[in-house]
Amino acid sequence: MSMDYIYDYMLHLLTEYAKLLRYKPTVPEKAVEICTESIACPAQGLHRDCMMDSMERHVASFEPCTLPPQFTPEEAKGIADREADVLRKVENMEG
Repeated sequence: MSMDYIYDYMLHLLTEYAKLLRYKPTVPEKAVEICTESIACPAQGLHRDCMMDSMERHVASFEPCTLPPQFTPEEAKGIADREADVLRKVENMEG
């Protein structure tokens, strides 16, 4: 997965997870909205560089990615069998 899509993927995961929650967030009375720049600007050196590099630069013009369907039991068994085979080969190479 390209790093260009990591925030889209994170948003997708959080959105799907939020659908499972019963908690309804509310904004406190004296809440103050802050922007990313107000957090990054006082930072200095590598800390600031990292914050600025990880900021969202534009809003994507497409929907978040869709996840593939779950593995079928046969596919999951095939993956587990391949993994066990690789581990067995590694153990044979070590011993």
